[in-house]
Amino acid sequence: MNKITMLLGSAMLVGLASCNKSEFDGYTKAENGLHYQFFTQDENGVKAAEGDGVSISIIYALKRPTTDSVLFDSKLNSEDGSGVIRYILPKSSFSGSLEDAITMMSKNDSAAFIISADSFFLKTNKMQALPPFVKPGDHLKVTVKMVEIKTKKELDENQKKQEAEIAALEGAEKPKLDAYLAANKITTAPTASGLIFIETQKGKGKDHPKATDEVTVHYTGTLLDGTKFDSSVDRGEPATFPLDRVIPGWTEAIQLMTKGSKAKLIIPSNIGYGPRGAGGQIPPFSSLIFDVELIDFKAAVPQPGMQ
Repeated sequence: MNKITMLLGSAMLVGLASCNKSEFDGYTKAENGLHYQFFTQDENGVKAAEGDGVSISIIYALKRPTTDSVLFDSKLNSEDGSGVIRYILPKSSFSGSLEDAITMMSKNDSAAFIISADSFFLKTNKMQALPPFVKPGDHLKVTVKMVEIKTKKELDENQKKQEAEIAALEGAEKPKLDAYLAANKITTAPTASGLIFIETQKGKGKDHPKATDEVTVHYTGTLLDGTKFDSSVDRGEPATFPLDRVIPGWTEAIQLMTKGSKAKLIIPSNIGYGPRGAGGQIPPFSSLIFDVELIDFKAAVPQPGMQ
């Protein structure tokens, strides 16, 4: 009986070993077909889960016998230049997917995974056909560093907090604008859009730019509290741009000017940068002040593909 038990035990160990054996040197094969190799691992750390917000640095390459062919490197392709990709972890697109790999990782873990290239392009990326450089049966080597994990609960709480902050900014815009107008004794009536246009110097010409014209201007832009966020004057070079490619407040206001005229523009956020703000310098729901000089204008050159 003991001998039989020992034989069965040995058989089970052999079976487990064969399940974990990977054809790729240095890797372990999971039951879902994913091949993995950890460089740093917090085995007791909280793992990423579907719906979590993950921040990762990632490189994926076609697995080749000699030299792997890199297809993507987040160090060269991240939106903010940090080398980190941020996204909400979706449901696994196939068994042994990149999503499955991410769910094995905790914060600060780093690892390499080998996954099916066919499934990655056709199922994860939902392509209609494989790219010409990928052959059926190819594999991808994906190297990942887990930078941060935000649970779904944390994301929901942050979302509610941001919504409350934005609502507070929206509610505060009109009182701040009214206080600015009162403090500066500005009584000029706004246009239908909310623009307040104050001419400070008459121009020499009689013609006004059209919305489709290209204009050349000098300008300085500030927030209501006087914080300067942009100035062509400081740069020592006027700006030239199509008038229909700027915020609506500018498109409306510059058409009221003639060559050589100067004006103060008070632009509420609904015809400015709205609830998003701009460039980290203009908060959401910010009324803006611009001092503008119209230097010149002319018909814009049609761009290819434009009617």
